[in-house]
Amino acid sequence: MKIWGGVRLEGEVWLPPAKNSVLPILAASLLCDGPVRLRQTPRLTDVENSLALLRAAGMRTAWEGEDLLLAPGRAGKSALPDGPVRAMRSSVFYLAPMLHRMGEVRMTMPGGCRLGPRPIDIHLEGLACMGAAAEWKGEQLTLSAPRGLYGAEFSLRLPSVGATETLMMAAVKAKGITVLRGAAREPEVVDLARFLMAAGAHICGAGTSTIWIQGRERLSGAAFRPVTDRIVAATVLAAAAATGGSVTLRRCVPEHLEPVVEVLTRGGCRIRREGPAALTLAAPARLAGAGWVTAGAYPAFPTDAAPVLAAAFLTAEGPSYFEDTVFEHRFGCAAGFSALGGRAKVRGRLLELAPAERLQGAAVSAADLRGGAALAVAALQAQGESTIAQAGYIRRGYGDLAALLRSLGARAEWEGKTERENEGKRRTKPEKYFSEAGGISLP
Repeated sequence: MKIWGGVRLEGEVWLPPAKNSVLPILAASLLCDGPVRLRQTPRLTDVENSLALLRAAGMRTAWEGEDLLLAPGRAGKSALPDGPVRAMRSSVFYLAPMLHRMGEVRMTMPGGCRLGPRPIDIHLEGLACMGAAAEWKGEQLTLSAPRGLYGAEFSLRLPSVGATETLMMAAVKAKGITVLRGAAREPEVVDLARFLMAAGAHICGAGTSTIWIQGRERLSGAAFRPVTDRIVAATVLAAAAATGGSVTLRRCVPEHLEPVVEVLTRGGCRIRREGPAALTLAAPARLAGAGWVTAGAYPAFPTDAAPVLAAAFLTAEGPSYFEDTVFEHRFGCAAGFSALGGRAKVRGRLLELAPAERLQGAAVSAADLRGGAALAVAALQAQGESTIAQAGYIRRGYGDLAALLRSLGARAEWEGKTERENEGKRRTKPEKYFSEAGGISLP
């Protein structure tokens, strides 16, 4: 990805549905006996990998414009393909749905961004409490529940979003009642519950630390638009703030952005609501320091937004300190910050930023998804041309970040035509998958 910095960003952005909501909902579609329509689904590489897992499990998948259509098909395989599993952490979401669908699932250890230890022990402990048995052979996991899953009371040791979502998906079709204590409260957890309830699940308490689920034998399909992506929103706000610009976010949920808004306001930005689903930011020519920012579980400052917000404060007038309590290696982007002229230092889980007068374009490399987006925000402030290698990471969570930035006046592009060509190849007609389904009526 190439970016020529020094341009003040201005304009408005209509936000897409959230990657962190879409991915577990895609897995949850395996629980449904009827067709599912996910409206305005972003075309991300993680979504394409999820579709590969769904097809392996026997689901039919197709795009219809911006909507993604899913429907039960032939009997699939209990072994999930290694490629998509190793490509993303979200492959762990297929454990519970595959147990319900086939009674067994085999997969390698999930991959994804290297942010430090990311064990799945809480997922497995909760599933074991509900009747599943796990067997490891090296990195190969076999999980089985020949007698099905049953309701249980389970307390999470920490509010893991992934484990909460896995156990919710296990509970909605388990026999009896499940109570999850110490559950994650993130908006994406609430959104998964909303989707499952739209399909007929009985869930109470999503968004609090205790969730009750009454298992049901069958779930129908549903038409659903996932919640807006608060991390894309934070990235757009950071890009405008970094360049002294102004931007309006449309179709956002202001309540989900309160910690991000608080930090940017501290830096001198003026942010106001424009009705129930819009925010406008106007940034000063140079931000003040952010002070101390601690990222943690919701409703704290979101960990995924920490690198992109930190990038906005590289040339601030005062120091900034970003601490991440969730991931051990969240700030792999610090080396890129330094290469661009930032004064960045990592101490354990803490990123320290001293004021830098100016940044200069450079060749940098993304180490992970959000770190890659952070390097793009940093490059927008730099004089001259910057090149971000390994920018495929960015495609995992942003449909086309270069196009989004260009819509605000930035000079940004993907090097070569590969990305556009791949985008064309992803478009398939729904008839290819659904013409044989006689009688399926998609909502």
